[in-house]
Amino acid sequence: MRSDLVVLYEHPEWQKPLWAALDRRGVRYAALDLKRAAFDPDAVPTAPLYFNQASPSAYVRGNTRAVPLALSLMRSLELGGARVLNGSSAFLLELSKSAQAALLHKLGIPHPRSLAFNDPETALEQWTGGWPALLKPEQGGSGARMFLLESPDELRRLLRDQPSLWLPDHLLLLQEYFQVDAARGIVRMEFLGGRLLYAMRVVSNGAFNLCPSEACNPEGGGVSRCEVPAQAPAKPVEFYPFPEVPANAVTMGEKIVASGGLDVGGIEYLEPAEGRQIFYDVNANSNLRSPIGQAFGFDPFERVVDYLTGLIERHPDA
Repeated sequence: MRSDLVVLYEHPEWQKPLWAALDRRGVRYAALDLKRAAFDPDAVPTAPLYFNQASPSAYVRGNTRAVPLALSLMRSLELGGARVLNGSSAFLLELSKSAQAALLHKLGIPHPRSLAFNDPETALEQWTGGWPALLKPEQGGSGARMFLLESPDELRRLLRDQPSLWLPDHLLLLQEYFQVDAARGIVRMEFLGGRLLYAMRVVSNGAFNLCPSEACNPEGGGVSRCEVPAQAPAKPVEFYPFPEVPANAVTMGEKIVASGGLDVGGIEYLEPAEGRQIFYDVNANSNLRSPIGQAFGFDPFERVVDYLTGLIERHPDA
């Protein structure tokens, strides 16, 4: 049977709510597991619409090969005339925290100072962001391999003792650190089709993995199926509906998703002072959180399927 939609994925637990919503609606779809895949560039596309759900964090689950295959496949699909949601340009943006910083700078949106580097001594010579500072992988995802460093010597020791931190692309970032009210956490806005779907406050309780998927951060701190090595915070990560998200923050989020080519995306910002927002993360693979959507009166995965079926109906042949 011909598929109207193909979903590209790597983490099966993240997709279960989407599969269920697609099945309920009777959508003709296929799922392509990027961990073990092959494609003929002369033979794609086979469907008019593709939905990319690949994640930069695949490498920390032992699925490093999923990312380059996803990128190559999407380029071939786009050249073949298929519509690819969160396609190659959006995925490249998510794979590069330095590119995200450059985009925020271009748009005039407040963001942390960042320095990408492949040599720590060169980085320390050029770093002007002060200490403490955050160390992040250029290709991040799910809060993996992030560290709060207090000094240059701490950076040197960390990279000496854990050389695997350079993987997968041998690029790291130093990023300016902002102190925020721990009880207020950060704000994450979810966008669908360029419009705000909902906003939530995320209280980390010391964790860096703020993935909103219930597989990664279950309600009430149950057993995680994240597969990403995690810190052990005193309390689980907490998620709260945030209906009072400021209009100017929504406007800046809309600019980011439009300029970044994100069809579905999560945008995160800090509030180091009253009325001030510092945007720091762009997520093209946006894992939605059902309890937050339900607090606003809807199932977020049903909204995604509404969006997908609308595209299928308007453009049956892409």
